[in-house]
Amino acid sequence: MQTAYPEKYTVMGLKIAYYRKKAGYTQEAFAEKIGRSVNFLAQVEGTGTVRGISLETLFRIADCLDIPPSKLLEDD
Repeated sequence: MQTAYPEKYTVMGLKIAYYRKKAGYTQEAFAEKIGRSVNFLAQVEGTGTVRGISLETLFRIADCLDIPPSKLLEDD
């Protein structure tokens, strides 16, 4: 995927991984919960790839983690 903001995708993926682990989910369990494949989730969370997600998926992830979607997008 071509993007002018690869670092923002990486940070978002790391935040998803952080909050997923904090909630006690494995990648397998969380992928099933959000209705996506483990491969998809691994690409989103991975630092070596840039994998975009739809707003629908972002909202679903945030909802399952019980956090506001903005938590995954804000700069720290």
